[in-house]
Amino acid sequence: MRRIGDTAIAAVTALALGAGVWLLSTNTGTPPQPSAAEGRPDPGGEHRAAPALPASPPTRIRVPTIRVNAPLMGLALTSSGSLDVPPLAEKNLAGWYEAGTTPGDTGTAVVAGHVDNTEGPAVFYDLGALKRGATIEIDREDSTTAVFTVDAVEVYSAKNFPDAKVYGTARRPELRVITCGGGYSKTTGYQGNVVVFAHLTAARPT
Repeated sequence: MRRIGDTAIAAVTALALGAGVWLLSTNTGTPPQPSAAEGRPDPGGEHRAAPALPASPPTRIRVPTIRVNAPLMGLALTSSGSLDVPPLAEKNLAGWYEAGTTPGDTGTAVVAGHVDNTEGPAVFYDLGALKRGATIEIDREDSTTAVFTVDAVEVYSAKNFPDAKVYGTARRPELRVITCGGGYSKTTGYQGNVVVFAHLTAARPT
């Protein structure tokens, strides 16, 4: 598996994704959106960061507070330069950018998934309801589970998507979880993305 440096990830992703990860949606409901309060720094201070783990591909993501428990597939860039997405028909499937940082290693790892499909809510339908301090667990091929703590949950429009903030270089192990969000149009679909910012706070045997 090819692994590129964190700086290169930021450059490639910003160029390829432009204003976020665009996932097809049929708007089968009204998924929750994060409040402005969830995007502000935690008044209780940062959770202590855990040491980085060796690189190892992820296999599953769990977010207990929003009932996510889903396998992970590798995602690459499409021929047009955008990040590919999991098959739309697979409601309970997420993906990770496999040319980049593996979750738990130093840098910014990226996970993406659909908010809904023609059958209803999909894997990250409730992502916008996540709160600061919540836990995200990612199982890895090396039989370790990387445990991340949520620092912020924000929603961005396509016109104001902060590529550098979302995909930029990180000196510690960080995670971004992304799905569709914001306003909705039948012509263009969702107008933005919900983004969860988290950092590694623990590791344990899977």
